[in-house]
Amino acid sequence: GGGGWGGWSAGSEGGRGWGAGFLGLREDGMGSGLLGLVKLGVHCITGQKVAIKIVNREKLSESVLMKVEREIAILKLIEHPHVLKLHDVYENKKYLYLVLEHVSGGELFDYLVKKGRLTPKEARKFFRQIVSALDFCHSYSICHRDLKPENLLLDEKNNIRIADFGMASLQVGDSLLETSCGSPHYACPEVIKGEKYDGRRADMWSCGVILFALLVGALPFDDDNLRQLLEKVKRGVFHMPHFIPPDCQSLLRGMIEVEPEKRLSLEQIQKHPWYLGGKHEPDPCLEPAPGRRVAMRSLPSNGELDPDVLESMASLGCFRDRERLHRELRSEEENQEKMIYYLLLDRKERYPSCEDQDLPPRNDVDPPRKRVDSPMLSRHGKRRPERKSMEVLSITDAGGGGSPVPTRRALEMAQHSQRSRSVSGASTGLSSSPLSSPRSPVFSFSPEPGAGDEARGGGSPTSKTQ
Repeated sequence: GGGGWGGWSAGSEGGRGWGAGFLGLREDGMGSGLLGLVKLGVHCITGQKVAIKIVNREKLSESVLMKVEREIAILKLIEHPHVLKLHDVYENKKYLYLVLEHVSGGELFDYLVKKGRLTPKEARKFFRQIVSALDFCHSYSICHRDLKPENLLLDEKNNIRIADFGMASLQVGDSLLETSCGSPHYACPEVIKGEKYDGRRADMWSCGVILFALLVGALPFDDDNLRQLLEKVKRGVFHMPHFIPPDCQSLLRGMIEVEPEKRLSLEQIQKHPWYLGGKHEPDPCLEPAPGRRVAMRSLPSNGELDPDVLESMASLGCFRDRERLHRELRSEEENQEKMIYYLLLDRKERYPSCEDQDLPPRNDVDPPRKRVDSPMLSRHGKRRPERKSMEVLSITDAGGGGSPVPTRRALEMAQHSQRSRSVSGASTGLSSSPLSSPRSPVFSFSPEPGAGDEARGGGSPTSKTQ
C-alpha cells in the first residue's frame, strides 16, 4: 500500500482485474460486522491481499455516518505495526468501501476459545504488542475505548493488530471524556457509572481485563444478568487464580484498579518487572519502530489550509471551533491542532489521489468511482463536488438494491445475545463465559445522535453512537 492503490476493479474469476494496478474482489466473503460486509481483495500485480469493508450508506443513520467519518479520520492518524492499517477509502451513492490491511489469523477471541489459557510467555508477547500500539495511539491523544479480544486480530505470524476504532476518541490535553461506551465485561467502573473519565486510564483497565483473559481463559467479571455484571465491575473485586505468577498478579491488580487515579499508567506498565521479564524472550524495547513522526511547522498568517485535512479534523469531533483551529494552526508554538493537521497532511501527500484513467466500459449502474481524501461523506443523496474521480471497484454480487448477504459473523450475532444493548435493560442472555461462547456486547448509555466526545473545557453535548 506504500504507493497507493491506484485503479481498482473486481471480477468473479478469482480476482482477475482489468489492468495494471487493479484489484480483484473475490466472491468469498470474510464475514460481516455491525456496519457492513467484509470481502477479500487481491492486488492483481503484487498479489497483496486486502480486506474491503463494504458499508451500505443508505441504511445508516446520520449519527452512525458521523461515527464512520470519525473512525476513518482516526485511522488516518495511526501508522503502527500493531494497528490495522487503512489503505484507502472509496464511495459511490450507495456504498462506502474501506480498504483495510488483511490479516489471516482471525480474532484473538477465537484463538483463546480454541487454546484456552495461554502460557505467561505467549500472553506477555501479545500484551507487549497491545501496549506498544496503545502507547503510540495515546501519544497522539487517541483513546480506543472498546478494547477486547474480539477487536484484536492476528496476522499469519500471530502478531497483534488492534482493529475497530469506531468508538475511539481524541482526548485533548487534560480534558475528560463523557460518552459511556464500550463492552460491559471490559469497561472500567467510571465509564459504567456514567462519570467523566480519562480515556487513557479506561484503556488501561480494558488491557488489564484482556491480560487476565489471556492468562486464565476466563474473565475477572462475569454474570448472566447484565445489571449484576455491571455491579461486579463497579466493585472491582475478582478472584486471582494461584497459577498466575506473583509479579503478574501485582500488575493485574494495578491495572484492574477501581480508582482511576491509582490505576497504573502506560509508563508504569512498561516499567513493571513482569512486562520487562521473561528469559529468552525479545526485549520489549526492540519492538518494531512505529509509524512516521511528522515535523510541525508554523503556517504563515495568509497561508492556505488544506480543505480535506480541515474536514478530517472536523470529523474528529473536538475541533469544531474553526476560528480557534485556524489560530492554533498559525501559532508559533507546538500544539495538538498542528500535530493532527500535519499528520493528516503528510498522509494525504504520501498517498495522493489518482487522476482519471482510461478504463474499459463497465455495466455497473454506479461503480465506486470516488476516492475519499476527506472522511466527510455525502449526505441524503447529495454529492460533494468531486475533485478527483476514477472507477475503482465494481461489486458484482451486491446488486438487486439490497445489502450483500452477511456470513459467519451475522450468524453468530443471530445465535447469541444482542451485540448492542442499553444498560437500562434488565436481565440479558449473556453467557456465563464470553470466552467460551457469545462475544461481549457493545453498549452506549445515551442514544442521542452526535459526533464524538468534546473536551471538558467547552463545546456542545457529545455524541453517544455505536
